[in-house]
Amino acid sequence: MIHRPTRALRLARLLPAVALLPLLAACAGQGSIRTAAPEAPVTVGIVAINDFHGALEPPRTAVLVPDGQGNARPVPAGGAAFLASAVDSVRAKYSNHVTVAAGDLTGASQIASSLFLDEPAVGVLNRIGLDFNAVGNHEFDQGADELLRKQNGGCAQHSARKPCQIEPFAGAKFRYLSASTYRADGSTLFPGTALRSFGKGRRKVQVGFIGLTLKGTPDLVTPEGIRGLTFGDEAEAINAAVPRLRKAGADAVVVMIHQGGYTSGSPDPGGCENLTGEILPILNRLDSGVDVVVSGHTHWSYVCDYGKIDPARPILLTSAGVYGQLLTDITLEIDPRAGKVVARRARNVVVQSDPYVSPRGPVNEATDLPRFAARADVAAYVGKYAQAAKAYSLRPVGKLSGPAVRAPSGGIANQGGSLGNLIADAQLAASAGAGAQIAFMNPFGIRTPLNPAADGTLTFGDIYACQPFNNTLVTQTMTGAELKAVLEQGFDDSGPVQVLSPSAGFSFRFDRSRAVGSRVVAMMLNGQPIDPAANYRVTTNSFLANGGDSFSLFTRQRDAVTGISDLEALEAWLKAVPPRQVPGEERTGAAS
Repeated sequence: MIHRPTRALRLARLLPAVALLPLLAACAGQGSIRTAAPEAPVTVGIVAINDFHGALEPPRTAVLVPDGQGNARPVPAGGAAFLASAVDSVRAKYSNHVTVAAGDLTGASQIASSLFLDEPAVGVLNRIGLDFNAVGNHEFDQGADELLRKQNGGCAQHSARKPCQIEPFAGAKFRYLSASTYRADGSTLFPGTALRSFGKGRRKVQVGFIGLTLKGTPDLVTPEGIRGLTFGDEAEAINAAVPRLRKAGADAVVVMIHQGGYTSGSPDPGGCENLTGEILPILNRLDSGVDVVVSGHTHWSYVCDYGKIDPARPILLTSAGVYGQLLTDITLEIDPRAGKVVARRARNVVVQSDPYVSPRGPVNEATDLPRFAARADVAAYVGKYAQAAKAYSLRPVGKLSGPAVRAPSGGIANQGGSLGNLIADAQLAASAGAGAQIAFMNPFGIRTPLNPAADGTLTFGDIYACQPFNNTLVTQTMTGAELKAVLEQGFDDSGPVQVLSPSAGFSFRFDRSRAVGSRVVAMMLNGQPIDPAANYRVTTNSFLANGGDSFSLFTRQRDAVTGISDLEALEAWLKAVPPRQVPGEERTGAAS
């Protein structure tokens, strides 16, 4: 009996041969079988800035860059119209791009922006196309209500200066982010995070953004302006946000934080030698899911592979200096299938602008670096506000014997220098009617040097750029012991060293090798040691008097008298003796 295979068995025997037919056809004429190439990553470009400070016009403070021979050379940089062109140039490299900032875009601004409550700074950033900004401490200079107006627009008045002087104000088109700034009910002042998608279908990727300011903001702004707000731990806020962003589909996480660091070695906007500063303890605690940290606050520039410091956290850390003189070009390569960053890199781009002549000589174009043309629409917009400010800015206020400068920032160099002494002298003279014997100026309150014209003339614009905060003078009574205690706060290891600049006749010496609280070793007034039990009348600006820059002991304000503004005091001092001599004596210093 012949057994015929069943239909099922015939199909089973036939299947291997049938399955091979498409493969054989596909291989016809080929020497070997090819496998599909791995899918290329999706590239996302990020343009980052920080600490713009309303620098509408070129600040005329050069950027130092390596000259290729081991030295540094000054390069003219900055100005909103040039920054706009530089941003456009970098964005043109990427089909997928986003523009972000790490805070202090407003506050401590040029006169053409500050006189108009930084409305033109917001207008410039709208025109540049900023997407997200982390709230910095200077965003609170006029208080939280005014900051909310900057986001939402309108002409409600929240400060002494009138809003909408030139035109109606529509508010920021970009989104402020504040993941660690909380209202009394626990909600954040602004959203803490944001998501941005790029591409479609299988090639779609998402980048999550976290924005936040530094925990120490209450020490840096007027308390009344932030009443009801608390500023939480930065790392805790970031680590809480990362898993939420990942769950929402983020393939990459970028943090913009208004805190930063310093580097040492020869000036190099893209260097990262000996990174120090308050950003480090934050990075040390971050979730490993963070890919990039865009930082600010210190006005320093760097590009750092933090993975070389902590291999468990291969974070790319960047900062673009100050005043829009640099921008950071960040490239992320994202694997859409794996949902993760496979490569990251960054470089700082000098926003080279027009050459100029500084008090130290010409600052010429660097022919080996890109030169950016001023973008016409931004230049016209800036020109409108600069012209409106001219009546204020060009008015002569007095003469000075030469340049007055503060010491360079960083470490023990946080001193006011000859400029701090000059300002303290002006404030002492202005508060003589309140019985002032001593005046102090905080070094961080000095924004730019005073560089007079060839004949010594200074304008209101010059002194406004130096002290743009509209502080008033406060004179109070302090004992010699209280005076020592408040000076000790500049050396207490809880923040950067700050050596207050004293007025003429007062001097003090310090020894940082001693224990905290005993580092001020000598104080003299008019040649006599300060008596711990005696009373003295002491003048500061209102920022210090309210505990700013961590000098909390000034807040006692015993028998306080409020005087004129700091700018009025400086102008009166300059006018009284033309030309006013720049103080040359050393009033503070390390004990020998």
